[in-house]
Amino acid sequence: VWTSVPALILLLLSTPSFTLLYAMDEISEPELSLKILGHQWFWSYEISEFNSCQKKDQSLKYVCYMMVLDGLPKNKQGYFRLLETNKRVILPTNTHLRLLVSAADVLHSWTVPSFGLKVDACPGRLNQLNLFIKRVGVFFGQCSEICGVNHGFMPIVVVSLPTLQFHHYVMTKLEL
Repeated sequence: VWTSVPALILLLLSTPSFTLLYAMDEISEPELSLKILGHQWFWSYEISEFNSCQKKDQSLKYVCYMMVLDGLPKNKQGYFRLLETNKRVILPTNTHLRLLVSAADVLHSWTVPSFGLKVDACPGRLNQLNLFIKRVGVFFGQCSEICGVNHGFMPIVVVSLPTLQFHHYVMTKLEL
């Protein structure tokens, strides 16, 4: 009796937790995959799986470095010091996205607080998470892992566009 009553209490307490864990593991087929690779001290991105009329399996690859103060426009309005990058990650809204995060050298952490995302980028390990952006806007983040002397200078800028504008952007970049 003295062991079965605590066991039943623990079983009753664990039932809502297991239900919540099961519900959190959402299964959705993503329409787009964004590969994120952390380097010392910049991020590289690849959006692939594009098929067009002329070519198949095309991809967009680009590298995002922090903009130094001299690289910002003269009026500097609308730009945030130490948070602006040379290229922004463009993603569609109202689309299921898969983010594949890894690192090339040391531990990093791809963090965008507005999305509620913080995922570690570990060398030799591929972390996956789902993202569904509901609104158009510009979202900022940074590496939040102490990955070295310049970890505070690894900003992230994500621009979310309506799906049609995103597809137009991709087609103009791929059909050069």
